[in-house]
Amino acid sequence: MLNETKLTQEDFENSKTKDGLLRIIQNKNINIDKVISTLRYEQEKKILQIELVKLQQWASKNKKRIAVIFEGRDAAGKGGNIRRFTEHLNPRSMRLVALNRPTSTEMGQWYFRRYIKQLPNPGEIVFFDRSWYNRAVVEPVMGFCTEKQYHQFMMQLPEFEHMLYEDGVIIIKFWLSITKEEQMNRFDARMDNPLKRWKFSPVDKKGQELWDVYTKYKEQMFSKTHNSFCPWVIVKTNDKHTARLECMRYILSRIDYEGKDDSKVSLLPDPNVIMHYFRSIHKYD
Repeated sequence: MLNETKLTQEDFENSKTKDGLLRIIQNKNINIDKVISTLRYEQEKKILQIELVKLQQWASKNKKRIAVIFEGRDAAGKGGNIRRFTEHLNPRSMRLVALNRPTSTEMGQWYFRRYIKQLPNPGEIVFFDRSWYNRAVVEPVMGFCTEKQYHQFMMQLPEFEHMLYEDGVIIIKFWLSITKEEQMNRFDARMDNPLKRWKFSPVDKKGQELWDVYTKYKEQMFSKTHNSFCPWVIVKTNDKHTARLECMRYILSRIDYEGKDDSKVSLLPDPNVIMHYFRSIHKYD
């Protein structure tokens, strides 16, 4: 009776094809919905990553400069998204930027200077795991900047990004949106996993306590920095797999790279998961 609810070595030996194995699974009434979902995700991710390689080759050939910014609350999936984006890209024309706290020297400089040095060179794609937008949300929430510094930054920011746009830099800004409950679940999972425990910090815990304050600054950021030349793209990320695929799809849909028409997967992002800020009436956070 027990063998009717699980696969045996004999089952694998008797099944010569994938379809044959699936028939055995169906006959034993084994629920493999989660396995099938994961396999579909991996298959679609691979095809989208092939398109990203084509995009990178186009950018390198045409000396395009692309900056992809990932922002969002802690545990929203910034690092996970970037890892899937960069997994098969050529490291010679791609960089990840995840800056530490500014040094004492940098704190005495114009705020944007440390980020200007990290902007993409011709033919390069740069992924920002947090960016200059630290000063728009994290720093004022946590008290890492003064009110004067915050207001000066918010006043200069639209013009800064407009200059980059006029100079030909392609900027894509993702805000990864996560619910408070899901964020707490991911914090708990980090603490339970020795390989991920390093990701959790006192600042993360404080982010839960100051959730509403964070929301206030986040909305102010959107209202002042969402525009036609550099829009905010909101991504619902409670489902990690879906969010990763839709972020890839969005970038691929935005840029007319060589070979795009030959794609074997849809490059149209799901508007129920990913959308421009002004259309995102129902946000997670």
